[in-house]
Amino acid sequence: MNHFFKLTLVSACMISLFSCRNPKTSSKGSIEANIEFASQQIGREIDMMNAKGVILNPRTIEKDGSTRYNTPELWTSGFFPGSLWYLYELTGDNKWKTEAKKITETLDTVQYLTWHHDVGFMVYCSYGNGYKLTKNPIYKKVIIQAAKSLSTRFRPNIGAIQSWNIQRGWQAKRGWQCPVIIDNMMNLELLFEASKLSGDNNFRDIAIKHAETTLAHHFRPDHSCYHVIDYDTITGQVRNKVTAQGYADESAWSRGQGWAMYGYTLCYRETKDAKFMNKAEDIAAYLFEHTRMPKDLVPYWDFDCPKIPNTPRDASAAAVIASALYEMSTYCPEKSEKYKALADQIVENLSSDAYRAKLGENNNFLLMHSAGSIPHGAEIDVPLNYADYYFLEALVRKRKLEQ
Repeated sequence: MNHFFKLTLVSACMISLFSCRNPKTSSKGSIEANIEFASQQIGREIDMMNAKGVILNPRTIEKDGSTRYNTPELWTSGFFPGSLWYLYELTGDNKWKTEAKKITETLDTVQYLTWHHDVGFMVYCSYGNGYKLTKNPIYKKVIIQAAKSLSTRFRPNIGAIQSWNIQRGWQAKRGWQCPVIIDNMMNLELLFEASKLSGDNNFRDIAIKHAETTLAHHFRPDHSCYHVIDYDTITGQVRNKVTAQGYADESAWSRGQGWAMYGYTLCYRETKDAKFMNKAEDIAAYLFEHTRMPKDLVPYWDFDCPKIPNTPRDASAAAVIASALYEMSTYCPEKSEKYKALADQIVENLSSDAYRAKLGENNNFLLMHSAGSIPHGAEIDVPLNYADYYFLEALVRKRKLEQ
């Protein structure tokens, strides 16, 4: 971890540079200014939906400029209601509680979904945040049932939760047996929470085993991670180390690095096992010492894309990284200021005109310039609801640290 002597100097120089060159950014990027903007921007979307008398769940902007909305079974369905819960937490205004409850409860059937792994994203971001703020007993039951559904995808001989089924869609064309993606680290939060709520340690045990298996096989010597590890369903051994959303099998897909750092941070929170925080710190060192990390700390979609700098950024990756850094700062006293300073810089830059939309534009999403899956030609240089979600989560964490 001695990498961070260098990191301290770099981050300090960056902070000084940006604050001196653009004094207005500090005001615009303040917590309260961002809360006010988010309230107005998302409020416009809510007003539009209420005027139509429909309950919708925004995801992104289509190529024709229209808004793409979620159906409950899509992996992104929990982020917009989760953003509303964060607005309720940030403002204390009951109107956000009302709207969050309304959209969250359209996801009731997700608790029984067993055909993919993203139940954690879908239920924890919506019902999980709702339960934290309301203690609604119905939400507790949904969280526990969702954890039961997710647990059906745990493969004991592999020691991991299978991410995708392989019988249909583009996944069926890859020749995989049991694909496990780094994104799956984010779904472990649901299992940890369900274990605490139910007293069933099986959920926690599955989460820990998955994290340990991922630790063993997903990472390269430089601490960057593969996107997909394909396991043999009989022997449990690794068959292939590949990508689905990155530039190449051996490249470092930016959001994947963010998922990994965030995921191991939450695993440390729940277990206090040092190996998990050590990995989160190693990933941070990889990210911020990388020669291809831009000065504004909003990464290109893949660190190894040969078209850099003429290739899209990913604001969603930056938002995930910032949120993780704020939490990491609470567990690493000797590096607390470094991690928080980096997170602050990311939030400040995401709050600038380069990434934060103007009021009433961007189809009422907060952030511009995210990248969904460039290899699939999907959601390129558009707003994404999970970018907004983790941006708001970063604001929640930042404010708690500064109170």
